[in-house]
Amino acid sequence: MSNVDTEIRKHRTAHATLTLTHMGQPVAGQDVVVAQKNHKFLFGSNWGESTIQLVNGELSGREKELAERRNEHFLNLFNQATLPFYWARFEPQRGQPDTRRILNTARWYAQQGCTLKGHPLCWHTLTADWLLEMSNEQILAAQLARIQRDVTDFAGVIETWDVVNEAVIMPIFDKYENGITRLCKQMGRIGLIRAMFDATRAANPKATLILNDFDISPAYDLLVEECLAAGIQIDVIGIQSHMHQGYWGVEKTLEVLSRFERFNLPIQFSENTIVSGRIMPPEIIDLNDYQVDEWPSTPEGEQRQAQEVVTHYKTLLSRPLVNGITWWDLTDGGWLNAPAGLLRQDQSPKLAYDELLKLVKGEWWLAPTQFTTNAAGQLTMSGFPGEYELSIDSQKNAFSLASKGETEIFINL
Repeated sequence: MSNVDTEIRKHRTAHATLTLTHMGQPVAGQDVVVAQKNHKFLFGSNWGESTIQLVNGELSGREKELAERRNEHFLNLFNQATLPFYWARFEPQRGQPDTRRILNTARWYAQQGCTLKGHPLCWHTLTADWLLEMSNEQILAAQLARIQRDVTDFAGVIETWDVVNEAVIMPIFDKYENGITRLCKQMGRIGLIRAMFDATRAANPKATLILNDFDISPAYDLLVEECLAAGIQIDVIGIQSHMHQGYWGVEKTLEVLSRFERFNLPIQFSENTIVSGRIMPPEIIDLNDYQVDEWPSTPEGEQRQAQEVVTHYKTLLSRPLVNGITWWDLTDGGWLNAPAGLLRQDQSPKLAYDELLKLVKGEWWLAPTQFTTNAAGQLTMSGFPGEYELSIDSQKNAFSLASKGETEIFINL
């Protein structure tokens, strides 16, 4: 076993003693089967527009077939889905939000056993154009009202939010005029982040709130430090790793992690891409500036992508504060038209998908395993934290492994 595999087992494995009783007596010498049903760790991907359309009955024919195929591959691998709340698209006309379609989609994912995250509540890009007609005071009121409405409407289904997205660049963003950048210039980053987090917390006190950014320079961890010093409660630090210009490598990944681990907060790698075609030139500063008509996946690139995906996931799993990884996009041709999917455009799996599936549902998953209880009605097992099921004949009993380390579980049959 490699050192990274040893670290994963060290930081991710729970060891449980299960005691089975019936009417107060130990169930001795009984054969049982234990199987894992879900991970506590969040293996996720972002929405597909085709899924939203499929759930809402908007597809037919070949498009419906491709969407169904995509969803099958999604659910075989992932237990978390990020759904879109880009204001410009969610509410292009003021007072007409796309709540029904997105809520239908969220409920569908939840029924499949997926945890949901909304992305994002406040962002200077893809924000509502109609904010530009307002004063800063009116923009702030509209933004806070938007948070209160959407977080409340989706409470109980979406309990995790990227509250503020890409705040490092927000006050100096100059690609085009927008209401949120103007507001951030007036309020400052700390003031804006505080207002958005306070509003989200008030709308759903149980929600997990994330500060998310693509800027992995010291500017971001210093912003996190300033937020915490100002008393802003950040539940999770979100780190984007869009590796269109080549895989970071283990050394850089660990260096980035080390700067954020000092806060002792959960970390999610919230947007991950590794391309399986040509690498974007290194001189590109803003990835959005790379415009190409075709960016194909190649056989050589798919081999490279598979190796890098395995290394990337293992590296992140070996760090105990990381509690989630979100792939962005699942299918080729998504963001920036990049061949960064785990699926090709015909929804067939690439080697990277196959290798990741072997990890998530193989190495990091307890397949149905038979145990026999001892004289005290006990059995011992190990597995990753998550949801499990113990079966005796036709009787099924659900239980959870909440965290790593030793635990005792009592099941009365």
